[in-house]
Amino acid sequence: MQALSPAAAGSLADAILALHVGIVAFVVLGTLAILAGGPRGWRWVRHRSFRIAHLALMAFIALQAWFGQLCPLTAWEQALRTRAGQDAYGGSFVQHWLSRLIFFEAPWWTFVAAYTAFALLVAACWWRWPPLRKR
Repeated sequence: MQALSPAAAGSLADAILALHVGIVAFVVLGTLAILAGGPRGWRWVRHRSFRIAHLALMAFIALQAWFGQLCPLTAWEQALRTRAGQDAYGGSFVQHWLSRLIFFEAPWWTFVAAYTAFALLVAACWWRWPPLRKR
């Protein structure tokens, strides 16, 4: 098996970053959709698979923060960037702009508090507008 080239590692790191941004968008926009659609009776925001995936992702994110762990996607992306010879602030256009969109500097406790509050909001949405049962 051939070793991963630096160029391939950089491309994989960019793909992981794009996936990471997609997951963040899913959690944040999903919550906004539930908050907007729940009171309006939008049935799709109460779809069981959507809601289970949404709640599970947010719970995983909050627990990770409580245990002081980096997201596995972040760790994987950083390892690939190192393999590619890139530093945390370098890299491609995709890496540069997507990183600025979802990463920022703050004390660790602010992330724990924010993720916990967001997880509680997601759980409250589950309680207020529960997923629909299959017929």
